[in-house]
Amino acid sequence: MNMTASNSILIVDDTPNNIKILLDVLNNVGFDVSVAKSGEIALEKLPFIQPDLILLDVMMPGIDGFETCRCLKADENTKNIPVIFMTALSDSVNKLAGLRMGAVDYITKPIEIEEVLARINIQLKLKNTQKSLINEIEERRQTEAKLKEALLDLRHTQTQLVQAEKMSSLGRLVAGIAHEINNPISFIYGNLRHTHQYAQELIELLQLYQRKFPTSDSEIQAKSEEADLEFILNDFPKLLASMKVGIERIREIVLSLRVFSRLDEAGLKEVDIHQGLDSTLTLLEHRLKANSQVSNSQASNIEVIKDYGNLPLVECYAGQLNQVFMNILNNAIDALLEENQNQAIPTIKISTDITDDQYISIRITDNGPGITADITQQIFDPFFTTKPVGVGTGMGLAISYQVVVERHQGILECRSQPGEGTEFLIQIPLNQKPIK
Repeated sequence: MNMTASNSILIVDDTPNNIKILLDVLNNVGFDVSVAKSGEIALEKLPFIQPDLILLDVMMPGIDGFETCRCLKADENTKNIPVIFMTALSDSVNKLAGLRMGAVDYITKPIEIEEVLARINIQLKLKNTQKSLINEIEERRQTEAKLKEALLDLRHTQTQLVQAEKMSSLGRLVAGIAHEINNPISFIYGNLRHTHQYAQELIELLQLYQRKFPTSDSEIQAKSEEADLEFILNDFPKLLASMKVGIERIREIVLSLRVFSRLDEAGLKEVDIHQGLDSTLTLLEHRLKANSQVSNSQASNIEVIKDYGNLPLVECYAGQLNQVFMNILNNAIDALLEENQNQAIPTIKISTDITDDQYISIRITDNGPGITADITQQIFDPFFTTKPVGVGTGMGLAISYQVVVERHQGILECRSQPGEGTEFLIQIPLNQKPIK
């Protein structure tokens, strides 16, 4: 007979002969056996011995077996210990009552050793199986904990990807800024040599005047003619004015970059949304102009229409929101740089308004080729992209969704149909609580 000798059993019985028989048999097969001669003693012992199974006599002085079983099942520490009743009662009513109280089986007196061992082994096998299942559940919980840890690592990786996307966007920005700065810098640099020459000529001329003043002689006159003082005095202000234009353009770009990034405003702050939109457009100006990005020789500038409403200052994470504008506008420009089938002037329209004095709405619409419904449904999914491999990470709009919906408790929707352009709707509350 297959025994489980590592288990412990508590015998609760007030009959010495029954106790002796059970002790001899169970000890011989290797069980760890304890004895209690009443229900009260059994309840006192249980916290210290914690048996794997209880053989419980029904008819005992003091509290009987039924009441003892009821107490066992009411206690959180003992309710899962299997109980086998031992009784001389043969009617099914009492057996059914015991089973309803939580007993798992019955042994009828006088005790048959083979029957006792068989019933004990069945229940202990069930008990051990239950333990194995509990252990398996615990292992699965540990596995789940490891999976959660892996998920945290994945989120960390996602954060790195987010940063990579930001760097990708930054790369596009740098390229655009370099394009915009190149012309004014080249203009200033090209005129610096002339400015230096003119200044040197004027200095030499003034030095002569200082030596010869107040007398005007032929040497001063000769130098004035050699330097063409009249031309210098006429052209020098024009050069300085041109240089000023270039410097102001550089200042405008740098200021737009600062407004866009909001490096000094990482937290919640009330800002002018229109200023953020305008700074983003300034940084994208190189992409809005017709250039060699497209093969179509008929390509024209992308027209930007601003339909700004009267918005109050909005409490938001300005730098992050500007990144959203950048991602959406870049996508709109990409769409418009594709082949334009209807020959319409490529146009982006930016509209803003306020809703119910609680939310602001920003609509960015293009008249590009539009996208299909199946793409619209996936457009905010991480890593989803319709661009060729190596062109994008597929995280731009996923990040935008996270910023608008999770970070700002707002709404970000994409509405589009093939041939009818695309509209992105951004809605965020005027005021919101900081997210820890």
